Amino acid sequence: MQNTIESSPREEKNGDEDVTLSQLNLIDLAGSESSKAKTTGLRRKEGSYINRSLLTLGTVISKLTDGKATHIPYRDSKLTRLLQSSLSGRGRISLICTVTPASSNSKETHNTLKFAH
Repeated sequence: MQNTIESSPREEKNGDEDVTLSQLNLIDLAGSESSKAKTTGLRRKEGSYINRSLLTLGTVISKLTDGKATHIPYRDSKLTRLLQSSLSGRGRISLICTVTPASSNSKETHNTLKFAH
């Protein structure tokens, strides 16, 4: 969900009102899907797209923090194209990762925390 927020000071100064426009993106990245999961057909294909988008997002963030990268692959996924202005500008980004303490999901939890790092 993409929201544009318009804010202005409570009191006008000299009749000129300064308006600030901000953009708020709320994105559910979904879970990464393991190829070992017993999914077939459409669900398996959807899982492949999710994994590819997450991989591309990780690559873009890695290249942005590297400082030496000459090419940032924003166009490699719809997700990174949508987030390009937020990732490459003066924006602030917060990431909320949900994990489970269940030992049966320890690998997924580890991968989620590794991605967030």
